[in-house]
Parts: sequence; C-alpha cells; structure tokens
Amino acid sequence: MKTIFTLATSFIAISFLYAATLNKNHYTQKKIALKSENRIDTPNQDRFVKVNLVQGEFTEPTELAVLPNLDILVAQRRGEILIYKNQTKKLSQAGKLDVYFKTSTPDVNAEEGLLGMAADPKFAINKYIYLFYSPFDQSVNRLSRFKLVNDKIDKSSEKIILQFYSQREICCHTGGSIAFGADNLLYVSTGDNSTPFDAPKQQYVNNGYAPLDNRKGLEQYDSRRSAGNTNDLRGKILRIKLNDDGTYSIPDGNLFPKNDPKSKPEIYVMGNRNPYRISVDKKTGYLYWGEVGPDATNDDPSRGPRGYDEVNQARKAGNFGWPYFIGNNYPYRAYDYTNGQSGNPFDPAGAINNSPNNTGLGIIPPAQPAFIWYPYGESKEFPQVGSGGRTAMAGPVYYAKPGASPYPAYYNGKLIIYEWVRGWVKAVTMSPQGDYKSMEPMLSKISLNAPIDMELGPDGKLYILEYGKGWFSKNPDAGITRIDYLKGNRPPNIEDLEIAKTSGLLPYKLAAKVKATDPDGDALTYVWNLGNGIKKTTTVPELKYTYTVAGEYPVSVLVLDKIKASSKSQVIPVFAGNEHPNVDIVLNGNKSFWFPNKAIDYQVLVSDKGATVNKERIYISNTYTEGSDLAGAQLGHQQAAQTLIGKTLMLKSDCSTCHKISATSIGPAFEKVSAKYQSDPKAVDYLANKVMKGSSGVWGEIPMPAHPAMKEAEVKKITEWIMTLSNKDAVAASLPTSGKITPANNVDKKKSVLTLKATYTDAGTAKLKPLTTTNTINLKRNEIDASEINDLKGFEKKEVSGAEVIALNENNGDFSLSHVDLTNISGFKFNLVNSSNYEVEIRLDNTGGELLGKSKINGNTMIKSISDGKFHKIYFIFKGADSEKPVIKSVTVISL
Repeated sequence: MKTIFTLATSFIAISFLYAATLNKNHYTQKKIALKSENRIDTPNQDRFVKVNLVQGEFTEPTELAVLPNLDILVAQRRGEILIYKNQTKKLSQAGKLDVYFKTSTPDVNAEEGLLGMAADPKFAINKYIYLFYSPFDQSVNRLSRFKLVNDKIDKSSEKIILQFYSQREICCHTGGSIAFGADNLLYVSTGDNSTPFDAPKQQYVNNGYAPLDNRKGLEQYDSRRSAGNTNDLRGKILRIKLNDDGTYSIPDGNLFPKNDPKSKPEIYVMGNRNPYRISVDKKTGYLYWGEVGPDATNDDPSRGPRGYDEVNQARKAGNFGWPYFIGNNYPYRAYDYTNGQSGNPFDPAGAINNSPNNTGLGIIPPAQPAFIWYPYGESKEFPQVGSGGRTAMAGPVYYAKPGASPYPAYYNGKLIIYEWVRGWVKAVTMSPQGDYKSMEPMLSKISLNAPIDMELGPDGKLYILEYGKGWFSKNPDAGITRIDYLKGNRPPNIEDLEIAKTSGLLPYKLAAKVKATDPDGDALTYVWNLGNGIKKTTTVPELKYTYTVAGEYPVSVLVLDKIKASSKSQVIPVFAGNEHPNVDIVLNGNKSFWFPNKAIDYQVLVSDKGATVNKERIYISNTYTEGSDLAGAQLGHQQAAQTLIGKTLMLKSDCSTCHKISATSIGPAFEKVSAKYQSDPKAVDYLANKVMKGSSGVWGEIPMPAHPAMKEAEVKKITEWIMTLSNKDAVAASLPTSGKITPANNVDKKKSVLTLKATYTDAGTAKLKPLTTTNTINLKRNEIDASEINDLKGFEKKEVSGAEVIALNENNGDFSLSHVDLTNISGFKFNLVNSSNYEVEIRLDNTGGELLGKSKINGNTMIKSISDGKFHKIYFIFKGADSEKPVIKSVTVISL
C-alpha cells in the first residue's frame, strides 16, 4: 500500500522547471485562488471531537462501509471482514477470504489482499456487499458481490463481477477502492502493478522517476504495459453499471468505445499510479481520488520531474498522465535503459506508447493536469499541505443533511481530503463549476493515526478508519473513529504536561503541572494517573507526590469539566530510585560564536548522584550543522534527558510511520539500526545524512524517503537518540573531557553552527534501565549572512547575484542580533555589496541602550568590551543622508 505500503515509495517530491509553462492558465487560476485561503469564519476546530469506537483490534485494515443501521464493516488486507455492531459496541469477524497477501520472495513485500469494500446503495433491501480482492489461487485482482446474512458473509453467494491479471511476487501499487455514484454506477480503482524501485544488477535504472524499462524480463519495471496501456485494466479507475443478476453493462461516457480491440470500455480514468482512495460527489457526479506518487527527490533534465502526490478531480472520462506526466502535466522523458540516453519529453496532447509490452493504442488520449499536487518538500502552489512523507487520500464531498446536519453548514459542498502519512485533514472549497478555490485545515485539533479510509455515514457524520503507525502489523492505535461536532459543551484543551524533574533517588518527589483550559470556562477537575494503579484527584492543575518504591512509572492526567467531558494528556515516564546524571560543559571564552583558526577551550563535568562516574560512559563530540539566526538556532547551553530530545522530535516527525523502536515495520527497528552502526564513530552524521537525503538498498528494496525540509540539527538529535538504543554498556569518548577544538578555515559555509555535545549514560539499577543525559553548546560562525538577520526596521530583504541581502530602503534603519555574548568581542564588520558613507551605532539591549561603538559603515566598528557572562540583544542603528544606501550581505564578528 503506498498503495499504502509503498508509502515509502512516494514519500519524496519535486517540481519540474522546464515544464512550468505547460497548462499555464490552469496553474494561474490556482495560484490566484490561493490568495484567499486565510479564512476568518472557519468553525471552531475544538468543537470537533474524536470518538473512538474500536481501537487496538485490527490487523492492517484497508476500507470500511457504514451500513444503514450504523453497523460498520471493515476489510483487512489479510482477508478478514469484521463487523462492528452499533448496538452492542462489539467487534466480531463476519467472514474471511483466502487471499494472496505475502510473497515468497525474500525482501519483497506484497501489497495485495482484501483491498476494498462497499455496501450496495440498496443494502437495506438486498444485503449486498462488494469486495475487491486478490484470490490466493489465481494471479488476478477480482471484484465480487457477496451477501451478508445474519452478520456473516455468505461465501457461497459470491458472484464474480470482473477480474484481471495482476503480476505477483513483486511490489507495488494495487489501488482497490470502491465507490458508488448517485446514479448507482460503481467505480473501482486499480494500481499500475509496477515496481518503482531500481532493477537489480542493471547499469541504467528508474532512480524514482517514471518506470519505463521495456527490456525483456523486466516487464514489472514498465508502467506503460499497465497504466499507460489503453487495453489493460491496471492503473485505472473503472466505471460500470451493475445489473441485478451480478453482471454489468458499460455506461455512456466512459473513456473508450465498447467495441475497440485496442482499449477496454470499462475504463473511466486512465494514467494512474496508485489511486488508493476514491470518492464520488453524489450531487455533481464528479470523481475524486488521491494519487500516490513516485519517489525521485529532484528534477532531472534528462529524466523528468521529481515525485508528487496528487488529489484529482474528473468531471468526465479522461487520461491523467501516468507514467508520462505527473503533477501539473510535468512531462517525463523517454529513456533508453540499454544506453542511458534520453529522448524527448512526452507530449500532453497525446503521448506515444511504443513499449513492446503495450497491447493498446499507440497514442494515448490527451493528459489532464492534477487538481492538487504537492512534493515531499514545501509546495509553492499549495503551501497548506506542509512537507514530509506523503500519501494523498480523497474523502467525500460533504453535504448537510436537511434539518439534522451534524456539522456546520459552512462545510456544505466542500471536498474533504486527508493524508495517511502527514495525518492532516483539509476542507477544499470549490467554485460552483468545481474549480479549486482554496483549502483550509479541518479537524486540526484531532490527532489521527494513519487514516486509511473515510466515509460519511447515513447519520451525516464522518467515520474514519485508522491503519495505525506501523506496517504489516497489528497496531495498537488502529481503530474506527467517529467525528462528532459539539454545538454545546466542549471538552477541556490540554496544552502540555510538565514534570519538573523526571527522575530522582528515593524518596523521589514528583512535581507535576498541567496546562489546561476549558473552552466554555468551566471549572476543571484533574485525575492523575501515577502508574502502578496510583491515582490522585485534585481541583488545581498541580500535583506533588512522593514515590517510595523504585521503578519506572507512566504519569498522565485526565482533565474533566463540570459535566465530565474529558481530555487525556500525553504519558511521561518518571524514574524513582535513579536520577538522571548531570552533564555540564564549561567554555573559557565566547559562548555565542566560533572563529576560524581560533581554539575553543572546553571542559566537560559529569556528576551522578548516588553513583560513581564511569568515564568510559562519557561521549563527547563536535559537529558542524546548518543553522539560522542566533535565537532560531537554539544556541547556548541546553541540558535534558536524551530521550526527551531525540525521541520527542522523532515522534513529531513521520519517522514513526515506518520505524518502531523494537519491532520491524516497513523499515528496520531503531534498535537494529543502533546495533548495526554502534562501532562507527561517525554513525550520527552518517545516519543524519541518510535521513536528510534518503537512501535505498541497505535494509531491503523499499527506499527511505528524503527529508530535506527537516533541520539538520534536529535530525542529528534523532539519530543520537537512536544510537543510545544499543544494548552496549559503554561508549568510548571520541573527545577528551577537556581540551581545545580549533575550527578550520575551510568549514562549509552552510555549516554555520558548531555543536559541542556531551552525553553520559549511567549504569542504571536492578529495577531501572540506565538513564542518559545530553548537554549541548551551540556556537554560531562569526560571519552572519544577511539571510539569517530577521529583526529589521527600515531594511528589506532582496536578492543580489543569487544571494540574499538586506538593503536600507528608508533614510534611517536598524536591525538586531539576539543571544549575543560579548566576551572577547572587539567589534563588527559590515560586508557591503556597495560603498556607502552611512554611520552605524551599536547599542546594548535596545535602540536607546548603552552606546558600545560608533563609526562609518565601510570600516570596522570597534566596541567597548563587555565580559559579564550574559547574553544580550545587540542593535545596529544606521544613520545618514548618503544617496547610496547600504546593501549588506553579511556581518562579521571580530574577536580580540
């Protein structure tokens, strides 16, 4: 399934520059529409409430069907059909199909199985259920009709409607979603059944671009045989008219005629890679689907665009491009896999399919651009979708139920889209003609665990199937969720749970505080769960408790309002009987900046209450990373338990979608990664680079997506945490506990932050695991680029010769730098693009503060030396009447 399971195969994304002029009017319409996205009349998002109907009882759920009596059927990829009874609130098995869901080929994941489910529009009368699945004994994907009798699937009632060949023992892309239109036409999506990874032992490979390899024996790497083939049902969305006897006819308006030997009349939409979730607007008849896109991380002039996921709209039958186009009809190039030579870009007016694996027309229909498209990184066209791993899903178009609408009428006619990886839900506003106008967050206060299907029930409410964060497994967070909208009382909002000290020797005194508010102004009650069955209730948001028995205790709090509406905080583990060690880094010199060729004198001091410090457990390193302005780079001293830094950042990212700490998912367990690289002194940097740039082939054929939008410093905190998971007791110090570090003159200009990091892991106790503390000091390079200066008055940012500068656009102006230690600082130099006779004053803490120095801007401005050990805000005030206003490309800090 990235599909869902090749989520990994389309985490990456891109924009294709040489195709930017294609469909210009289409793009311009969308760009103008985006200007109106900031809305002020959106309903309060905290009135949406997540109601968990079932949780922790599913193994790879794929699609749900809400029945007229609000019972819910759930399909599981391994073949089970489960039924949730609305009256009893119980889940049971309604049936099981014998499906192909696992390959016998090492390191190759199958994504087939029981893929899709829908209830007949007349289910209350005929009890028909439609299932799209991969029978174990035949290499086909099959659409069948079954009857539900006494809450059981009657397998003897199966009526095979249609089936088509699907190549097995390969990965990936199945599609499999089923939806009915208002006219009772049935739509079913199918994947391109092609391998997006590189063919083994070949010189010329896909590299994440369109799979166009037509060499004999490598058919699975050629999507022109399926999605680009007019005579194949793979990589399509089919539309058929069902008859009462289980046969079907071809409705008018499909893409191809009924009697053409070079095409299939069932095809409504072609050119699909993995249309994993589809929906039909019951009023307009428009079809929507999320298209899971390819993996290339960058545009390549010789191959084509980077990968995009898409949300698409079909108002009529059409070709949506794959594998010839992606996104806004960005074209791929023909490619010869025997010699690596590129051909011309494909023509959107009618791409040529000359693959020997093609059984259909030689020229395919004109390509339609995507409705919404976005890469792995930030999207210029659709910034609200964010960045990160990507798996686009299309939900329903919402229409209020007359007289009893569960949600505000504000959402009437809006398309609901959602993301399996990123976890967001958006409401898309369209014109009466269906043109895109804007999108906005919906359910933004609700956390979803990999939503894989979404359906409007007969009560008008959203029902969401959550796959859970883990692959090919029974996930404890998988479940069925109903979304309610509270027009009256709302539950409390919990912002944060704070614990002053998460560990201590016995007796350990816990001091906890929760930040919670009630949107309706009610008084709150706090029920504290302190672990091991210990509970305390307070009417204030604070609690003090003393533990006298050693152990690890999960601490959380349930916050209730006056009518018992409640919210639960996150769980924070605390440790009684052992205390996190203290790690301190002492610098003899400036604590804000590093200077090329000037030694940094440091000393690391470690203490461990109640134990003797083992120096072999101390790990000290220095690295250079990309950084922003002084405050934004979080410079200076930071001490915290390692698990509260790297692990927290990991959980906030999409890493947990593919990796577990101990269990195997689509990616290796973090503990295995830690063990594999434990003896490598450069492991932290190596792993961080793999996270940032992506990688493949180390743990199997599924590639790890690139994360270029993540901050390098945060990625390194994650990889450092991963490296603490190994069972090895000691880590050798890579630097001595005291010494000097001399930064070289040739450090990469982008690596502007030097991080000195010290970590100590204690020995633990008989009842408690070892505890780790890390302390860091971050120092900024003494040359500060204009792009890193943000507190501007009278200045504006602009680009000169490809570099960002700040230019004075008024007669006078100022900017400031925060978090500046002036120890051993003698002055500042302004590196100008032009010459200017402006005067600059340097003042302490505010624009009227102590004058530290004053000079003409075109020379060095020497300042009064201050060594008070404090961090200050330094203001640079520019005055003058020179016609040549200063344009500054950087500021250099001068050391004594």
